[in-house]
Amino acid sequence: MDSSWPEPRKKQAPRLSRLNPYKPLIDGMLRADRDAPPKQKHTIKRIFDRLLDEHAATAISYAMVRVYVVGRRKVIRWEAGRGPEEMFVPQAHASGDEAEVDFGAVRIVLAGEPTRCYLFSLRLWYSGKAVHRVFASCGQEVFFEGHVHALNVLGGAPRGKVRYDNLKAAVAQVLGFSRQRTEPERRIAFRSHWGIESFYCRPGSEGAHEKGGVEGQIGYFRRNRFVPVPKVATLAELNELVDQWDLQDERRRIRSRPKTIGEYFALEQPRLKPLPVLPFETSRWFTPRVERYGQATVRNNRYSVPVRLIGRTVRVLLHASELVVFDDGREVARHERLSAQGGSRLVLDHYLEALIRKPGAFPGSAALEQARSAGRFTPVHDDWWDAARAAHGDKDGTKALIEVLLLARHMSHEQLVAGLAVALRVGALTAMKGFRVKYVLATKLVIELVEAADEKQLTKTIARYGRVGLLGIDELGYMELDKRGAELLFQVLTEREEKNSVAIASSESFGGWTKTFTDPRLSAAIVDRRTFGGNIIETGTDSFRLAHAKAQAERTTAS
Repeated sequence: MDSSWPEPRKKQAPRLSRLNPYKPLIDGMLRADRDAPPKQKHTIKRIFDRLLDEHAATAISYAMVRVYVVGRRKVIRWEAGRGPEEMFVPQAHASGDEAEVDFGAVRIVLAGEPTRCYLFSLRLWYSGKAVHRVFASCGQEVFFEGHVHALNVLGGAPRGKVRYDNLKAAVAQVLGFSRQRTEPERRIAFRSHWGIESFYCRPGSEGAHEKGGVEGQIGYFRRNRFVPVPKVATLAELNELVDQWDLQDERRRIRSRPKTIGEYFALEQPRLKPLPVLPFETSRWFTPRVERYGQATVRNNRYSVPVRLIGRTVRVLLHASELVVFDDGREVARHERLSAQGGSRLVLDHYLEALIRKPGAFPGSAALEQARSAGRFTPVHDDWWDAARAAHGDKDGTKALIEVLLLARHMSHEQLVAGLAVALRVGALTAMKGFRVKYVLATKLVIELVEAADEKQLTKTIARYGRVGLLGIDELGYMELDKRGAELLFQVLTEREEKNSVAIASSESFGGWTKTFTDPRLSAAIVDRRTFGGNIIETGTDSFRLAHAKAQAERTTAS
């Protein structure tokens, strides 16, 4: 043995392929394609069919032809000096010079409904810093508002060009195969206000490579931030999350760059162009006529307004995410903007004046259905409504509910729901069911107790108040009681303890009850008995009577 190592294995001669006789024919077809029209070149299927039909190549398979053509087509292009099919040239970006803008579609669950929305993105070329915003549509007002938000977040505008594709919000017409575009007047005014120079990419997929940074950024953001699909109640809630995600994105490095996006942006931000002092109105005005259903149509969607405006022309200010309705310069309605076309957004409060005259239309109204879906008409409302109808009948019980809903114009939704819930629990509707209810002012009750004590009738008087199913004592806290009056009132409350209900209305907090009950120990005992197992409703400090009077005066002036 000459060596302990085995000799190298001999290479076997390549096995002949059944395709070898036909390879020159395939190469000829591929070379002929170099001068053929773009949409009339040989496909692999066509090459295989020609070999079968013209050369009787029954010994070969489609898979053999496919493997050979995939690799050979690139070689023939290279031999002809045409290079690879796709080639990208690295670009150098100056700090604060250019940016890119684009929209991307995203799916979310909005208020329980799967919804298609649009993600606006403005990305700086140098640092890769991107600002995002989610909108219900991608119209011109959305295009403008997205720019305003992004530029305010960045604290400046690019000094050079901003690259766009040919979206309708920015381009009215593409002029031939050049980069010249006809822009809408508002687009020209917007661009002039912010000092932005537009650069429009080529139409189609080829133009996407000219702003590949923002194309890739939207894809990255969608895959990493919208998976799993976000579930939110409003777009405002989602955009708060988007703002947080943008800040988190600053800690990311793009490929092998030595610094993070945030570090590069800190270098780029001082080089951005200062923003103008005066704002630019991004929204649009419309003047629809209110139809007989109390709705105004804007962009093929219907939005409710108060029924008193039926037949009148109103002014609507359409923003990117909401719209505001004005009548004689006063705001009368505000709605979140609908994303799809042909929809309707109805507010139950707008129809209450009509429904109180037509209570039979209330149960099946579309506004009630939307109020239930939005959580504005709660199960508590339904329970109260059922109790009212059981006591007064369908018509009068529904009218009673509508009168309660009108109170929501002067107090918060939460306070109204809490009041209805407590009313059900303490039996405020018991009078409707035949139970005895007694309402009395605190001062009048104390005076009656003092007189009864003087006339030796105190026991009977306390027993009479004890038999009432619900005792309502109002205006407790407006007066200072002497020791005797306070003790007599305490006896009435003690008589009813754990037997019947008491509802007390007071303008003072519990800490201020020592002004009414001057004995601190007595005041503490009363508070202890009333709060144990009771329900407390805080209605705030705003005067309901004052608000009601102002609203009535406004309605009188309008009419």
